[in-house]
Amino acid sequence: MLLSLSLGAYAIPFSSVLAILGEQFGLSLEGVDRSAANVLLQIRLPRIIIALLIGGGLGIAGAALQGLFRNPLVEPGLIGVSSGSALFAVVFIVLIPGLAGSSDLIQNLGMPLFAFLGGLTHVWAVYQLARTQGRTDTATLILAGVAINALAGALIGLTLFFADDSALRSFTFWSLGDLGASSWSKFPVAISLIGIPSIMLMLEYRNLNALSLGEREAFHMGISVQRVKIKILILSALIVGVGVSLAGMIGFVGLVVPHLIRIGFGANHRLVLPASFLLGAILLNVADLMARTVVSPAELPIGVLTALIGAPFFIYLIFKLNKINS
Repeated sequence: MLLSLSLGAYAIPFSSVLAILGEQFGLSLEGVDRSAANVLLQIRLPRIIIALLIGGGLGIAGAALQGLFRNPLVEPGLIGVSSGSALFAVVFIVLIPGLAGSSDLIQNLGMPLFAFLGGLTHVWAVYQLARTQGRTDTATLILAGVAINALAGALIGLTLFFADDSALRSFTFWSLGDLGASSWSKFPVAISLIGIPSIMLMLEYRNLNALSLGEREAFHMGISVQRVKIKILILSALIVGVGVSLAGMIGFVGLVVPHLIRIGFGANHRLVLPASFLLGAILLNVADLMARTVVSPAELPIGVLTALIGAPFFIYLIFKLNKINS
């Protein structure tokens, strides 16, 4: 985080970063550049904090969904949460222009909640399609996710057919991922609708550990399986939906991060969930730093960087599972 505060199109020496941050805590330090302070405090700091929250939220949502479905290939984007959230966000922008631009409160809060509704709708549809005789079939789950993603993509295209030039330019934000619009005005939404649900997911570690043994075994251990499923689906959809509304489509973080944690530290969700939040925050922060510095002063879409990292990892997982099954 400190490295990200220092580097960028407008480089700020590390000593100046410490001086500016120290000034905010009442330390009177010399050599504080006011223009550098404005860039750091008003542009770079809120962007980095929101990136940490979104990355951590995607990581913990991916870990929770993988534990819920007992499937290492499950990821928020793969089962339709991200595409559903993007669809409803685009609908909010294009078809409700008066409401979307009416006030900062409605725009900052209405769009994330609308995106959450889209993510929840899509993941619930995938879950119902994949559920047969009380069990969730892995192959059907992935196929249902592909189908729902294709349907969401078609509906997004249909919605954009009625959009004006301004809405079409905004769609780049949703399709490629971008943190450039981050500001302090979006921080309350991010901390309340990503941070708090993430903490609630961490408290579900016992239930997820029980579900990893199987739904029937979890039921005999006294777990209300259906209630736990609904709660995890709602919390995950809320986290991902709000993340999409703030930063667009950012894929593969929820796939890569839980796997790295399980490889390094085992499958106990008491550790997997908070560690996935931490590693997801670090990964997205590093990706954002690369996006801001690789082609400086221009910026790369952050969703492109996460896809370049995640897609080869996803292919590796498929080959690894094929070897195990054979």
